[in-house]
Amino acid sequence: MEKENRNPWKTLSSKKIYDNSWISLTEHQVINPSGGQGIYGEVNFKNLAIGIIVLDENNYTWLVGQYRFPLKSYSWEIPEGGGPIQIDPLMSAKRELFEETGISANSWTEIQRIHLSNSVSDEIGIIFLAQDLSYGESEPEETEELVLRKLPFLEAYQMVLDGEITDSLSVAAILKLKITHFNS
Repeated sequence: MEKENRNPWKTLSSKKIYDNSWISLTEHQVINPSGGQGIYGEVNFKNLAIGIIVLDENNYTWLVGQYRFPLKSYSWEIPEGGGPIQIDPLMSAKRELFEETGISANSWTEIQRIHLSNSVSDEIGIIFLAQDLSYGESEPEETEELVLRKLPFLEAYQMVLDGEITDSLSVAAILKLKITHFNS
């Protein structure tokens, strides 16, 4: 147990080298666990990553398709976005779901918390299951060009298995829901 809680890294100095409204980047001069000197870059997120897996009474779900700039490719995902750290994550989830899909839900369950890329960032993801749905018109942000797709949940699960869905929040949400709701 002692080894699990001991920090083997020594920080010599730290310098913030980039900062905007969403992230900051800090470069640390370090001594690594084997005693070598080096640098470690750390991305600090100013928002929580919020993901929502939607499930209706007929076991259909909704995916959002969009071009992801960092990947330079199109991505199918559960509805997701950022939520300010100081705001209740459920409020952010409700806002994101409505913005991206026009869907509101009366039943919300937090199903997973994950670290999205813990080797370089402190980003935390929170995934909710939304059920007991009502439908309206989506209101995407100006930076979003979204395509909505309604499909049977098990088809979305197969898309994960086939590598068609690779977004980490989406993969975690779909696998978690498959285990907790569809393995009986």
